[in-house]
Amino acid sequence: MIKILPEEARTLSLYIYSLCGVHLDETKGYLLENRLAPLLQENSCGSFSEFYLKARSDSTKTIPRKIVDAVTTGETSFFRDSAPFDLLQFKLLPELIDRRRKNNSSRGPISLRIWSAACSSGQEVYTTAIVLQETLGNLLNYNIQLLGTDISDQAVARASYGVFSRMEVERGLATEKLQRNFVPVEKGWKIRDELRGIASFKKLNLMEDFSSLGRFDIIFCRNVAIYFTEADKVKLFSKLGNALDPDGALIIGSTESLTGLCPQFEPMRYQRSVYYRLRK
Repeated sequence: MIKILPEEARTLSLYIYSLCGVHLDETKGYLLENRLAPLLQENSCGSFSEFYLKARSDSTKTIPRKIVDAVTTGETSFFRDSAPFDLLQFKLLPELIDRRRKNNSSRGPISLRIWSAACSSGQEVYTTAIVLQETLGNLLNYNIQLLGTDISDQAVARASYGVFSRMEVERGLATEKLQRNFVPVEKGWKIRDELRGIASFKKLNLMEDFSSLGRFDIIFCRNVAIYFTEADKVKLFSKLGNALDPDGALIIGSTESLTGLCPQFEPMRYQRSVYYRLRK
């Protein structure tokens, strides 16, 4: 594997930050080596400096897109860290539905909007869909919108397709859940149409304005900001606060905290989970 020099790591880190807001300091040279090595080989580059120059001069923007895909694609699985989904099923959804029923003067279908702000290849979105069906029953009785966004073109395409390999479905999905919510296809397992139908996916850079998305009852933004600077974290979560309904809930990663960072959020605890509401 081609080794990255300290100056090359600094240059590439600044370039990656300009592309997607991910901040990789000088200690992350190993990550750049591991994630970008296949792209160096693909583009016949003998050094990271040569690769950087080729990326900057790529008028098609193909290499920059692949860099973003390589750097931002993280670990994911169905029901990853089960606590947030227990929180969703046994706390947030029942309370939300109860409040909506009390305020539903039109007696029409209750609306729910849930956003996975860094959906990767879709497991979090489809896990949420499974929880919704298990909790609410017939989803046709509700007006449900599940949105998954990610900065990676590749991730959004995979999530939209809704097909997962045997290895992917075996990570986090019990056999009974798999058979009830997926159908076997040639390349693995495909999410059932009734669950796929309530989900939509789009590419989105969280560093840019996303006010046009509207407001959401629940926002998942787990392990997204771990490579953001503190200033960018404040900007991101402030924008997420503006996208959250007044009685909505924000769910972040188990190792993340907004305490001392965003005073507009109040931490709430449920069993093993911490989530955030807007202060009244």
